[in-house]
Formats: sequence, structure tokens, C-alpha cells
Amino acid sequence: QVQLVESGGGPVQAGGSLRLSCAAAGSIRSISSMGWYRQVPGKARELVAISHHSGRTNDGKSVEGRFTISRDYNKNTADLQMNNLRPADTAIYYCSAAIREVSGTSYKDYWGRGTQVTVSS
Repeated sequence: QVQLVESGGGPVQAGGSLRLSCAAAGSIRSISSMGWYRQVPGKARELVAISHHSGRTNDGKSVEGRFTISRDYNKNTADLQMNNLRPADTAIYYCSAAIREVSGTSYKDYWGRGTQVTVSS
């Protein structure tokens, strides 16, 4: 059993900062990539930032230069530092990871339950 647990969301004023954390727990053999996505009601889920096992990261166009993903490979965590937040960043933020379980033979995608971020103007 593998779980992803997010924390750190909440309300913030425009121009402010928040830090989201995601922790993967359970019978984990290895994690390939960990990333953050977000979704607004009525819209498709979009990539915010992703960290690959190689260390390479990719950011969504709308957050480049403002958001930074960092990963602790020993703790199986991925944090998202969000600076200069805008009302358009308001969404539910989901953590996702490609994980191979101890008993597994391939990587599977896992998702957290999400954490709400609300940016007021």
C-alpha cells in the first residue's frame, strides 16, 4: 500500500508565498518522478512542476520563475515553493509520483487527495 499525503495549502494574499509538501509512504521500492499538478473546477488538471529521478525538473509555463520544486530522495518527499502568488493560481494542488512498490514489477502513478490553495487579490 502506497500513499501520498500533501500539506501546506491554505489562503494567501496575492504576492505572498506558500510551501506545499508531499510525502510518499508505504511499501516503496523506488520512486521515479514526483510532481505537482493543479486543477480548477471545470478545467483539466495541469502540470505545475515535476522532478525526475535524474534531477531534471520541468515547470508549467504559467509558473516559471515563481514556483520551485525540490525533492528529498531519502525521505521520499517533494516540496513546492510558490512565490509571488496570483489569484489565477487558486486551485486544488495534487501531488503525483511514479512509484514501484516492493512487491511490484513496474512503476505506477499514484495521486494524493489534494490541498486547496486560495489566492485573494
